[in-house]
Amino acid sequence: MAEKLVYYEIRDRIGVVTIDHPPMNALDMETREALGEVFKEMDGRREEIRIVILHGAGEKAFAAGADIKTFLELTPDTAKRRLLRSHQIYGVIENFQWPVIAAIHGFCLGGGLELALCCDIRIAEETSKLGFPEVNLSVFPGNGGIWRSLFHLPLGKLKELVFTGEMISAQEACQLGLVERVVPSGKAMKEAFKLASRLIEKGPLGVASAKKVINRARDLSLSQGLEMESDLWADLTATEDMKEGARAFIEKRKPDYRCR
Repeated sequence: MAEKLVYYEIRDRIGVVTIDHPPMNALDMETREALGEVFKEMDGRREEIRIVILHGAGEKAFAAGADIKTFLELTPDTAKRRLLRSHQIYGVIENFQWPVIAAIHGFCLGGGLELALCCDIRIAEETSKLGFPEVNLSVFPGNGGIWRSLFHLPLGKLKELVFTGEMISAQEACQLGLVERVVPSGKAMKEAFKLASRLIEKGPLGVASAKKVINRARDLSLSQGLEMESDLWADLTATEDMKEGARAFIEKRKPDYRCR
């Protein structure tokens, strides 16, 4: 039986998703489809999960782009279909109900960086290298990387990274806003679990609703965004968790959230 390209396990309500496509965890379509299947399966088990950590197996890379050999077979029609399918898969990850933390080590390039940008929070080891090298193949980031980067990078810096194809360090990526934390080499997963454990203690329905507002509001006008925010906030008042959170605060005790 062939080894799985992507697999997951659930540890104490943390879904741990591993990309295992050696040596560089290249995101060919088979691997992307496997990613989509894993997140679909976890969605069916979302009552068991509160946070997801996404990382790459091996020592070399979180994920280092696409399988370049397949580029030789592409036509405009097949390329468009492949990109649209990639957008669907990446959208499933971006809009997964619970927060997704990317634990980045090694190379995080091209499609790998585009994937990391679908996650809610990115933690990178200090030795990581990030970038969009697609122009070296006379293409550009086409799996949502440019659009999602606009919410993290100054326009000029984004153009510089895309036009030059140069890699940047984790420290520079953090300064620019591409990643949220930089940790010592070998510590990304440990830091991701530490953060996940903190987030699990929070009201899960509040966290999920906050993620939905943040993800959707950027595509709306101010009035539309405020209406959606107020609707989702108001809906939370009908949940047991909201009442439990308020009672626990008043009674000075730890809340017992049941996700209902």
